[in-house]
Amino acid sequence: MTNEISTTHCSYAAKTVAKILLDIGAVNFRPQEAYILTSGWASPVYIDCRKLISFPRARRKVMELAARQVSDKAGYEAFDAVAGGETAGIPYSAWLADVLDLPMQYVRKKPKGFGRKARIEGDIHEGQRVLLVEDLATDGASKVNFVNAIRDAGAECKHAFVVFFYGVFPNALEELKKDDIELHYLATWADILAVAEEGKYFPKEAIEGVRSFLSDPVAWSKANGGKHD
Repeated sequence: MTNEISTTHCSYAAKTVAKILLDIGAVNFRPQEAYILTSGWASPVYIDCRKLISFPRARRKVMELAARQVSDKAGYEAFDAVAGGETAGIPYSAWLADVLDLPMQYVRKKPKGFGRKARIEGDIHEGQRVLLVEDLATDGASKVNFVNAIRDAGAECKHAFVVFFYGVFPNALEELKKDDIELHYLATWADILAVAEEGKYFPKEAIEGVRSFLSDPVAWSKANGGKHD
């Protein structure tokens, strides 16, 4: 099984975001000891996009690129509101809503157990076109939960945005499309690897270990205690 995004050519946005994430220490390469991700996949690489909240100049650039990306891909008047997924997506949705000059909401993973027992906080209404925002996506499965909550509230949600998409686990984008969700993203592991190698951010053996993972992530995950189907 080959990785979903095999190209090593970086666009300006991808290269810029990859360099930002590397520079702020959000990227971890650990081929000798696998990370087990929330999705169940084993990975030699881990990225903590939440670190970006502490770097205002960097996050401003990322949000500028994000606004351009979703406007170019989905349209300049495609959305009526921006919704963040609890919890990492909340700050990103606030920043992106501000750049796009749109109302902001956030979506809980499950209803709160008191009061209105709401899953969505903020003003949401029938027919509203909502962009879901999170920090990253591995195989995209968690996005469906948030999108369904938005749709259950009567709004329309056909687009999701993440700063970082793993871009290696099989059929992630295709599975989202089955639920009528288009995923927009700025950078992938292929972009990170290209920039990390060019800038000598990690030792050669770490780079080669990550390259081995990217060439066959399913087999790598299976061999290192993660899921493989």
